[in-house]
Amino acid sequence: MIDPRPLWDFDDPATSAERFLDVAEHADEPDKTAWLTQYARTLGLQERYDEAHKVLDQLNSDDPQAATYLDLERGRVLNSSGRPEQARPLFESAASTAEAAGLDALHVDALHMVAIAAPADEQHAINSRALAVARASDDQRARDWDASLLNNIGMTYADAGDHESALAAFEEALAARERIGDPGTIRIARWMIAWSLRNLGRRDEALVIQRQLKAELDSIGDTDPYVDEELALLVD
Repeated sequence: MIDPRPLWDFDDPATSAERFLDVAEHADEPDKTAWLTQYARTLGLQERYDEAHKVLDQLNSDDPQAATYLDLERGRVLNSSGRPEQARPLFESAASTAEAAGLDALHVDALHMVAIAAPADEQHAINSRALAVARASDDQRARDWDASLLNNIGMTYADAGDHESALAAFEEALAARERIGDPGTIRIARWMIAWSLRNLGRRDEALVIQRQLKAELDSIGDTDPYVDEELALLVD
């Protein structure tokens, strides 16, 4: 499988676009098609939806990996442009193709997008299915999806007003983030726990975590408006 992750900077999709065009130029099929789907995704993230569709419409492949990416990125462009009902069948197709080919990381990615495009009352079941696939996989890229999926499951609980269950999911997500080892996403996972604690009325515990996060951010010369917002709510 290709691995687009090292070339992605989601905060700078224009620079990522240049990287994907460069690697596609030097790739053979079917990898070339797969790389170009990532270029189309960068256009979607810049809200250049018509251009993204034009790129994708020129691509076609019977290769399972490239075909999965084609459906996945077509779906993402549609979903980002406000058409989740059109995106969902593409995500489901991507999930089926990836599952049949044993492409676990893409299978989980596609299922997580099905959940995003689905109505709220279906999201928990779909995310749970994706989590089961991730946890059963021998592919570390698939297994590392557990952190995002647990966060999404936590949010479905929170949106339903079940903050106890949300907290439990966010605590599992933190353990997954710590295993993966990225400091930025670890801080986000801790923020989610503190947010849940505040929603449960456990303000003192929430305040301790938010103050720790603030101190860590200060030590690296960074800021996070969400931390500042929570601190304002907690000390009010």
